[in-house]
Amino acid sequence: MKVIVGLGNPGTEYDKTKHNMGFMCIDRIAEANNINIIEHKFKAIIGKGFIAGQKVILCKPLTFMNNSGESVREVLDYFKLSAADDLIVIYDDIDLDVGKMRIRERGSAGGHNGIKNIIAHTGTQDFKRIRVGVGAKPEGTDLVKHVLGHFNAEDTATLKEVFDKVADAATYMVTDDTATAMNKYN
Repeated sequence: MKVIVGLGNPGTEYDKTKHNMGFMCIDRIAEANNINIIEHKFKAIIGKGFIAGQKVILCKPLTFMNNSGESVREVLDYFKLSAADDLIVIYDDIDLDVGKMRIRERGSAGGHNGIKNIIAHTGTQDFKRIRVGVGAKPEGTDLVKHVLGHFNAEDTATLKEVFDKVADAATYMVTDDTATAMNKYN
């Protein structure tokens, strides 16, 4: 079983903001694989289903971004799963342009508070991740305002394509073929 976690913030005021890129990607993965994300459990909204014959849990933590690790830890503990072997995290990255993505098998938090919290709660940096670009903050703009802001019309037009790429990459990753996903999309 694999757990795919999309990072974001709950609440309508954060809907479709840059910081909710993980939530939006999870929604696309769910749609592509006919998985309903409706169950409230593990401080999250989750959905159970199959991707490429592999059982998966899709998870959108409700703990707010900076406390995402609380939810992730509960899911992993309940199902007796390993972060290194069974966890895939999808999140926003200001160091990548909108429409770009990077897949990694491990790494540091890179300044992302949600990832810092997951590392703190799992005790490891060794988990798979998909970083999805939201673009750098414009000079003179507050970082929080940038990531909690909405995409402009031009960027919104490119999101469907990147959501489809993330869903495809996730399919490779749940079947333990992360190398192919990396070669295809990095």
